[in-house]
Amino acid sequence: MWFLLGGLVLAQVWYPLTTGDTRAGLTVATVLIGVLLSVTHALLSRGVRAAAALIGTAMLGGFAVEAIGVATGFPFGSYHYSGQLGPKLLGVPLIIPLAWTWMAWPAWLAALRVAGGRTARIVVAAVGLAAWDLFLDPQMVAEGYWRWHDPVPALPGVPGVPIGNYLGWLGFALLLMTALSFAAGPTVATPGDGPMLALWLWTYFSSVLAHAVFLGLPASAMWGGVLMGAAVLPLLPRLRA
Repeated sequence: MWFLLGGLVLAQVWYPLTTGDTRAGLTVATVLIGVLLSVTHALLSRGVRAAAALIGTAMLGGFAVEAIGVATGFPFGSYHYSGQLGPKLLGVPLIIPLAWTWMAWPAWLAALRVAGGRTARIVVAAVGLAAWDLFLDPQMVAEGYWRWHDPVPALPGVPGVPIGNYLGWLGFALLLMTALSFAAGPTVATPGDGPMLALWLWTYFSSVLAHAVFLGLPASAMWGGVLMGAAVLPLLPRLRA
């Protein structure tokens, strides 16, 4: 797990130093490493049921909501994908639902430590996962990987992404985490969750740094830093304990 995490970190560190097809290739590679990391960890630490639940809720559910979104404009607004992220099915690059699978698992494992009770954990995990999109969408729109047809109203300083998109992802994240909490079976925190928690923290802190310093997106660094931080930062004292 730590070896895979190291490969993911290296790909992300390399990303802002590249351009064009190389950068798009690193985006795809990062997602593939991430989904392998999360699904493998779910399988080895919680068993077949948890891994299947993660795939069913995040991967298949993520593809379904994206396909609906591309076709109807609900719940994210009217948008379309370019061809830079690989093959598409029903207008959705196959790499996209893998990204939500990659990040849903560490979001859930972090919530197990931050909150008590199923409902609170679902909310914390969903807020953290949806707030990750405050980094993801501005970055991907800036790269030209996808585009909204009518991106207003938008957050101050973050043009190109409508506010309704973030609300749509929050709604889907709540459904995803609710389904995962039941489908995965009894899930408790274990010492072997270290790589996933490190991934969750790395994603947050590296996103803030990259957007603020390397990618020229200071507003998304601020929005993501505050809102994703509300779900991520309470994990730090729990790890110390």
